Amino acid sequence: MIIKPIIYGSSLLSLLLLGGCGSNDHSSSTQASALDKNLSALIPHLTGDPSTGHNIPSIDDPKAQLGMKLNYTKTMSLPGDTACVSCHHPLLGGGDGVQIAIGTGAVDTDIYGYDRVLDPDKYAPYNEIGGGPSQAVNSPTHYNSALQDRFMAWHGIIEAANPIPGKNGSVGGLYDPDSAYEADGSTRKVDPYAGADVPATQARFPVQNPVEMANFDDRWNELDSFGKRQLLLERFTGTGNSGEIGTNYLTAEQRAAWQKAFKDAGVELNDANIYNMISYFEQTILLIENPWKKYVEGDLTAISEDAKKGAILFFSSYEQGGANCTHCHNGDFFTDNALHVMAVPQIGLGTQENGDSFGREEITNQRSDRYKWRTMSLLNIEKTGPWGHDGAFTTLKAMVQHMVDPSTEYDANTQVKQANMQNLEHTADNHAKALEQLEKNRKDGISPHQVTKLDDAQIDQIVAFLETLTDSRLNDYEFMKQWIPENNAEAQLLDLQVDVTLPDEATQPK
Repeated sequence: MIIKPIIYGSSLLSLLLLGGCGSNDHSSSTQASALDKNLSALIPHLTGDPSTGHNIPSIDDPKAQLGMKLNYTKTMSLPGDTACVSCHHPLLGGGDGVQIAIGTGAVDTDIYGYDRVLDPDKYAPYNEIGGGPSQAVNSPTHYNSALQDRFMAWHGIIEAANPIPGKNGSVGGLYDPDSAYEADGSTRKVDPYAGADVPATQARFPVQNPVEMANFDDRWNELDSFGKRQLLLERFTGTGNSGEIGTNYLTAEQRAAWQKAFKDAGVELNDANIYNMISYFEQTILLIENPWKKYVEGDLTAISEDAKKGAILFFSSYEQGGANCTHCHNGDFFTDNALHVMAVPQIGLGTQENGDSFGREEITNQRSDRYKWRTMSLLNIEKTGPWGHDGAFTTLKAMVQHMVDPSTEYDANTQVKQANMQNLEHTADNHAKALEQLEKNRKDGISPHQVTKLDDAQIDQIVAFLETLTDSRLNDYEFMKQWIPENNAEAQLLDLQVDVTLPDEATQPK
């Protein structure tokens, strides 16, 4: 009874794909082939534009310019060795181009990408990890932050209590690492001191995280999150009695320049606005002008025949013989804004014994949430690798193959590119545990995921489709440099990290 619809669906999909086979030449953007008609029937709900209903600020706004300066200065890290942009750079897919992020404590703090390594002798806790990545997850892209209406962070620790579409989490409060818990131990309370929106709330926490921007230093190690942020605020205001790590960190000239920057932007210099302005800057990075959008809007020549076949596989259900990708990656933003178990193998330090990580369970304390991670948007996915919550996959094709069949054996020898990666000997065991949870969720009706047997050519077609989601302007440095401060006297005065040392040709804009 189960086999028949699957066989029927596979036959139907074969007809859909074969119906479009023929000439690759589209002589007119209005002349639809059979393949176009079949694809059109699967996407009547799409417009191609996920920004509809969102208020996108301009990078020319003085508040965005202030946020850009804050994003690029090492002043935002307690030891003064890391900027937000160290892990989230516009030229590196909005991330850092590596599998697992390295924040504070790098040998050379001005280097990005795979050449950024930890100095194991610089800070005592790093001696135990031998210079390998000090975090557990990949740096998520900050592209299209203005479209994030519910979550940020891989396990969704930053969450809008009332995720109204188009509001960026600005209505009804937000949950974050400082949120208290109700008596049941799982339900969080909104943080009354959270930022103005989802990205602003997210920006408040790397600056106090020891392995991201705070470092392990006894001078602030005992402070809570408010205390650490207060130290940073005192650098800008010159008030308080925090000495060299606070009020004496900046020269009088630097402090005056920062205070002028806030005044010029018409923004009060306070703790909340530091992070609200970083958010304002991030929200300007809207990158949605891609070939797929043109196709949905009517230009049938915008994507290739292989991409169209891949799109049919992507948008078709299991019963239709497809990969059912849109059960999770749906809508124009290609995400259901939820969390799922997909059994991506955990590599690196992790958060648990033997380098494992439990994902959403570490937020909710619910065993049923183990190994759940966010459904990320697929826009610009070609540029935002490595892929998976921990960057386990260094080719997009390998990531797609895993999503089609998560039980595919993980080959660390070909996929791990980062130096000194820890716990690789435990990867297979951690993968098996995550697969066990996925199978349990399937049996319990929690997960709709099924293994889909696609051949190599079909995997390539899905990859070809995903590549159409890349904004072509990402390859145009003249366009991208609007989100990079000019390397001038002011940038040097404010210690803005504007020079980019890219790790290799593979991550450079082409």
